[in-house]
Amino acid sequence: MSNQKLSVLEKVGFGAGDMALNVVISSMMLIITFFYTDIYGLHTADLALLFVAVKIVGAIADLVMGQLTDRFNAAMGRYRPWLLFLAVPYGVSIFFAFTTPQLAYDAKLVWAYTTYILATLMTAGVGIPYISLISGLTSDPKERLSANGYRLFFAKIGAFMVTIIVPILAQRWGNGNAAAGYQAAMGVMAAVGVAMFLFCFFTTTERVRHVVERQSIAEQLKVLMKNDQWLILCGVCVTGTVGYVIRGSVAIYYAKYYLGGDTGMVSAFLSTGVAAAILSMVASTWITKSYCKVKLFRYTQIMVAALSVAIYLFVKPGDTVLAFVLYFLLSFIVDLHAPVFWSAIAETIDYGQVKTGKRVSGFAFGGISVCQKAGMAIAGGLVGILLTYFDYRPNAEQTAFALNGIALMLSVISGFFHLVMGLLMFKYRISDKYYDEVKAEMRTHGYVAS
Repeated sequence: MSNQKLSVLEKVGFGAGDMALNVVISSMMLIITFFYTDIYGLHTADLALLFVAVKIVGAIADLVMGQLTDRFNAAMGRYRPWLLFLAVPYGVSIFFAFTTPQLAYDAKLVWAYTTYILATLMTAGVGIPYISLISGLTSDPKERLSANGYRLFFAKIGAFMVTIIVPILAQRWGNGNAAAGYQAAMGVMAAVGVAMFLFCFFTTTERVRHVVERQSIAEQLKVLMKNDQWLILCGVCVTGTVGYVIRGSVAIYYAKYYLGGDTGMVSAFLSTGVAAAILSMVASTWITKSYCKVKLFRYTQIMVAALSVAIYLFVKPGDTVLAFVLYFLLSFIVDLHAPVFWSAIAETIDYGQVKTGKRVSGFAFGGISVCQKAGMAIAGGLVGILLTYFDYRPNAEQTAFALNGIALMLSVISGFFHLVMGLLMFKYRISDKYYDEVKAEMRTHGYVAS
């Protein structure tokens, strides 16, 4: 067994990959809904179908990429080469997704579908290999947890850039043309994403080569259905993503309309949430050194549900200071679980191999990504439906009913899904001690090639 310790440079390089990935993820969670309604001029009623359709395509793409990574193995590794070859197409797809040609409304819808699907396909192309990469870097659970701490820290840096830089640059560079401003700003983000994926490729090494038996999709699915711990993570991923996306999608509306903020306040509000999440990544790594990571996961999500209700009850329209404070606190607590979740995926794969005698890796990571897409599809559909139901009107003074709906979406509605997420984790049992037993079984049966 080769040295499983990762250098700081390698952890930073690994983290840079998620920074690149979050150029899209954060954009799609935090600004794409606002961009389509208030900048591009799509109707809220059309957004639900758009988001659901795109995420279905993305889910299929994730499964395909999972199969491809299982069947691919080069001298550079199983996962890293994809980052090298698809980095530039990924960046180009982001630029086109935020390009807004002057077309008739139906043609604008076609353009939105086409470019959003292209960005989703390219994201699958780099995303599945990237989230699978941790299983090849090391088999040490502490090192995986530490590396995922770096990863999620840089992911939040990427989100921070999107939330604070994009709105400001869009306003400054647009010269009154918001569409042109967003195109230019996201062009910069796309270039950053390309650079970060290349940096990730050149600074990481795949030192763990697992033995992956060729299996049909049906056989792999059958094996995964026997992996109870992986299935729990699937449920956690879907419910958590729904909560994240609903809250993230409506945050910009909340700051602009409910709090009555200008562009500066909107950017500050979004950035407050991201800054809290960045601090959360550091805190999570520190806390899990002495406190059970599974318990941390469970109880933080229940706390998020309680805080969400508090935000709805106590923050009134225009209560800027209280809104910022509670939103910061909520954003800090909600992300304490994140390094645990992304480390747990690799652990459930090893657990499944010991339990069934067969290893399903690419399909397992791809399946988690499918669950994430499913959550995003559900959330995207709900956001479109709810904005329509609450009678939201772009760039206009909102009714009391609409403002209350926006507040509910940011708080109680999204918080409910985090409550379900936390409760599901009471069924998860792979602690560090338990995982040590799993690794011992893997070595006994020769499941690790090197």
